[in-house]
Amino acid sequence: MNSAEEAFLDQLLNTPGTSGYEEMIQEVVREYAETFADDVSTDWHGNVTVRCGTNESRRVMLAGHCDQIGLVVKHIDDKGFLRAGPVGGWDVQTLIGQAMDVWTNSGGVPGVIARKAIHLLSQDERKQVPEVKDLWVDIGANDKADAEEVVSIGDPVTLRLGPRKMRNGFLSGPAMDDRVGVWVAIQAARRAKEQGCEASVFAVSTVQEEIGLRGARTSAYRIDPHVAIAIDVTHATDTPTVDPNELGDIRLGAGPVVFRGANVNSVLFERLTSGASEQDIPYQVAALNRPASNDANALQLTRGGPATGVIGIPNRYMHSPVEMISPADLDAAANLLAEFCTSLESDSDFTP
Repeated sequence: MNSAEEAFLDQLLNTPGTSGYEEMIQEVVREYAETFADDVSTDWHGNVTVRCGTNESRRVMLAGHCDQIGLVVKHIDDKGFLRAGPVGGWDVQTLIGQAMDVWTNSGGVPGVIARKAIHLLSQDERKQVPEVKDLWVDIGANDKADAEEVVSIGDPVTLRLGPRKMRNGFLSGPAMDDRVGVWVAIQAARRAKEQGCEASVFAVSTVQEEIGLRGARTSAYRIDPHVAIAIDVTHATDTPTVDPNELGDIRLGAGPVVFRGANVNSVLFERLTSGASEQDIPYQVAALNRPASNDANALQLTRGGPATGVIGIPNRYMHSPVEMISPADLDAAANLLAEFCTSLESDSDFTP
């Protein structure tokens, strides 16, 4: 990963964009992609498509979703506290005590989510797990009128962004899910182009995955790819209390995960893994025993059904403020996908 690629990743991890409010993050994607792509376009749904190549005989779609889980302001009470509804799947316990940002027309407004101090909690209250409806965002407003000067109903709220560098090069912070997938898709397309790829590669920063795989469905319909690969995070199992007997042995820094099973074209799986082995690209394998819960689910059912694959980036503590990934896994995933795209021929057959 060179300095320009590192800077792009840093931008992705420091720019907000929850489902339905992806404009800021998509502008970052566009600005970077315009430095190398043959075409960069944004559809009315908000998906950004980065095209490298003009060969219509083989179209490859690489999808990473840019939206992160968040909240949306639903009510401002008389005291100026914001009540919010969830966007995506939250473990509510991870929200308590967090620094937040409310994204308004005039920019970010800092806020916090907390509850009354432990000294004031009854024994019963200490045992209860709150729901989102029990929490509030405090922006320091004096009253409702004061809050309404800066915040409007419908404004999105996200965790305070920004990755922290950990030991062994790992990164921890919000929005790894799935900004890292966007990074991989974009870099894979760029590297494939540099390697003289004959296929047309469409790297798509999809929207609204967290609320129903919506952007992948609309963008894939428009592109009509022959091959479609979703790049998303997957659960690392190298931490206490996570059972590898259930999810497989998945470790940070050991390479991207190539999934096999439901939602995965068997020929595509073999091409991805054999190409990785030939190029000495590290990878891990995991089984998918049901329809994927990521963009691959929508991709596989688009039009006549493209050959569909799933690449997972190992991620600790998914859907939390401290998600953790290894940049080495991102680099390997981009190389793996670039190698695959470059190896494609116009008559490549993915019939199982």
